[in-house]
Amino acid sequence: MQLFYSPNISSTTQEFTFSREESKHIVRVLRKKEGDVVHITDGLGYRYDGIITAANHNKCAVNITTSSYQESMPYKLHMAVAPTKNTDRFEWFLEKATEIGISEITPILCDHSERKVIKQERLEKIIQSAMKQSLQTHLPKLNELTPFDQFIVQLEEFEGQKCIAHCEDDAKSSLKNLGAAVNDVVILIGPEGDFSKKEISIALENKYLAITLGKNRLRTETAALTACQWVSFLNKH
Repeated sequence: MQLFYSPNISSTTQEFTFSREESKHIVRVLRKKEGDVVHITDGLGYRYDGIITAANHNKCAVNITTSSYQESMPYKLHMAVAPTKNTDRFEWFLEKATEIGISEITPILCDHSERKVIKQERLEKIIQSAMKQSLQTHLPKLNELTPFDQFIVQLEEFEGQKCIAHCEDDAKSSLKNLGAAVNDVVILIGPEGDFSKKEISIALENKYLAITLGKNRLRTETAALTACQWVSFLNKH
């Protein structure tokens, strides 16, 4: 099954026309023709089934026949991750995290960050593509690049579990031992140079739990994805 995404479709939509880019993909690449069924999501949990009425590579049109709602994940996971110096590595994380299951992502700017600019539009397209590829109907929210201190303030009232993974030799809890506490969680992952001591102190003062993801020292994107996988695993077993 091929899934398409559009934020412009809703439960009241009866006829829908794809963008020129999507139309070209449907007609020329997938070789869809009039009468074929296509599937569309609004990224809010709904999947719409439509029949192609005009297989035009500039303006592919469909009649919506049915719609259904798919429940979201049984947990909420918000990853706050410092973008890596190598852009490809951060993009890889976004893609794989979306496939595994994630609710929200905030790129954070830290004291040791080497990348201080991101291409928001490109990253959003990567997430959209990963959502479609994995046949999900809930689009993860991608926030703008946010300074560490500002992020901490924004989540002062968050009532779930707040965690920070860092490399200092301090007492830490294992994420896999948190059990039911990981069904609504925020996890901080620092840059290649790790969080600064000041940032770790600020997080701990704001009730973040210091966690370990294992004995090995992991790259930023590997640590972030490992955390996603653990949260997913713990909520399915």
